[in-house]
Amino acid sequence: MPENALPEPVRKRGRYRRRLRSRIIVSFVLLGFCLTALFAFATNWARMRVENQLVEDVMNRNLDASWQSYIQSGGRDVVAPVQQMRAFLFRPDKLEGLRRDYPEWEHLEDGIHNFSGQDAEGNPFSYKVGVRKTDDAWFFIAYDMGQALRGEQQLKRALFLSVIVFSLLSWVLGWWSASRVMRPVSDLAARLRAYRGGNQHPEPLAPRFPDDEVGQLAEALDDYSARLTEVVQRDREFNADVSHELRTPLAVIRGATELLLSRPGLDEKVLQRLQRIQRAEQQCSDLIGSLLLLSRNERGQGCSNVARVGEQLLESHRAQLGGKPLELKLEGNRELVVDAPESALSVALGNLVGNAVKYSQEGQVLIRVLDNAVEVIDSGPGLSEKDAASLFQRGYRGTHAGHSQGGGIGLSIVSRLCALYGWQVQIRPGEVRGVIATLTFTPG
Repeated sequence: MPENALPEPVRKRGRYRRRLRSRIIVSFVLLGFCLTALFAFATNWARMRVENQLVEDVMNRNLDASWQSYIQSGGRDVVAPVQQMRAFLFRPDKLEGLRRDYPEWEHLEDGIHNFSGQDAEGNPFSYKVGVRKTDDAWFFIAYDMGQALRGEQQLKRALFLSVIVFSLLSWVLGWWSASRVMRPVSDLAARLRAYRGGNQHPEPLAPRFPDDEVGQLAEALDDYSARLTEVVQRDREFNADVSHELRTPLAVIRGATELLLSRPGLDEKVLQRLQRIQRAEQQCSDLIGSLLLLSRNERGQGCSNVARVGEQLLESHRAQLGGKPLELKLEGNRELVVDAPESALSVALGNLVGNAVKYSQEGQVLIRVLDNAVEVIDSGPGLSEKDAASLFQRGYRGTHAGHSQGGGIGLSIVSRLCALYGWQVQIRPGEVRGVIATLTFTPG
């Protein structure tokens, strides 16, 4: 975009904007995944804890049974039968077999011990060993955990699959729920988009929705729409009344001025003052018409020759220079015609020319008509950075305004007219000094 050009309306967006429907679905998926994963973790942990407790309890009972069997047999190498386990009996003075076959058991203390690893062939193994040592005999019970490990792996696979399945089910449920939840909101948004303000009394929204949160929102929108419609209607009536009431005295001024100008033999000073009154009346009429169109957001009909309007504006300002050493000139394309009434073009271009004449104390103000634009070049004090950033703000007066008259709304009106007719306005510092204001028209 050119420097200080009027920016087009842009809808602000974040770098990433997620729809409410997507957020609901993501929430369902995360909730389902987290709950299922937590349940799977708790199930696996409980299974391992319960299994270990049961195995160790059985092993301890079998160790006790082996000891009782050993006592009852009178010290013979006899132990109680053990299901799904292997029992071993060694005497403290005969540990050759223990050291040969199970050297890692020799230094184990009483209790349950876990062993895992890989055998010589690279196959994984895991077992528990229960140890009970007395002065007469050492009892060992080994429980193979291989089957339990295989069951644990199967359970983990089943739990992992259940997490995936329930996450997918959560996604389906979230999509279905989001569709049902968001359908009234989408319907409300569609009805709001369909309404373009064509009717003075829009159809109420609340009766079309149930008495829930969406219904309350629709009711609030109905109330807001009614108040906004009332404000717009009052604004339109006020603009129409002001326009009508102001045009009546202006018509009287125009008629009286034309009547006075038609008299022969008028003094030169009187003639100049009457012509100035006539130009001021025309400027007021143009301004009132343009402001009325802006308030209605309507384009006026008609075509305007840019050079002719520029010459009229320069002629009007020449009569108001008051001896200021300032030359007002027009050059360029004399055939450029824009699709807009002269009142709108006169207000837009007139504000640019008026600012140039106001802030130029000497030198020249030049209107240069190009093929599809018009430039207003002055020899004033130039443009500061603060002015460049705030020129088109309503009520802003430039740093060089001083005690000059004006409310700082001229360029704001220009920007609104440009937005209405699709024009572009740009103000930039001049090459040496002063300011160059460019008004670019929409190609016909």
